[in-house]
Amino acid sequence: MTEQSPEKLAGMGVRFVVAILLCLFVGKWLDARLGTAPWLLILGVFVGAAASTIAMYRKAFPPEGPKPPASPKSPRP
Repeated sequence: MTEQSPEKLAGMGVRFVVAILLCLFVGKWLDARLGTAPWLLILGVFVGAAASTIAMYRKAFPPEGPKPPASPKSPRP
């Protein structure tokens, strides 16, 4: 894992909570409009948690960049 500053780690936690709450409120709003309570609220919480978990994983473990090409070896005389 790469070195992370405390500010970035705290920011990841805040983004996690905000994403869940945003999806929760969207699900609650849709439930009120469509009369499907509580199913879209529950789905919103799970979608928000899954999206946040994936984003946190990608931030904590970034993919490796392309490896530089191997330099050609010089022929020995």
